[in-house]
Amino acid sequence: MFLGLLKTISYLLLFYYGFKFLARLFAPFLIKKATDTIKKKAAQQYGGQQRRQQEEAVKEGETIIDKKPGSAQESKKSVGDYVDFEEID
Repeated sequence: MFLGLLKTISYLLLFYYGFKFLARLFAPFLIKKATDTIKKKAAQQYGGQQRRQQEEAVKEGETIIDKKPGSAQESKKSVGDYVDFEEID
C-alpha cells in the first residue's frame, strides 16, 4: 500500500513538472500564434469597413442630406417645479 501511494505521488509530480516545463517551452509560440490570428481578424474587419466606406463614398458633385431621427422630448413639467423667489437685501 505504501509503495502504491509513493508511486502515485511520483507520477503526479512527474506530470506536474513535465507540464510546467512544456508550458514554458511552448507558451511563447502559442501566444504569438493567437495574437497573429487576432490581428488577421481585426485587419479583415477593418478592411471590410474601409471597403464599405469606399462603396458608399459620395461622387463628386453629389449631395446627401441625412435627416435627424425624431427625438421624443419630455415635457417641461417633468423637469421639476418652478419656485418663485425674491432677493432680500
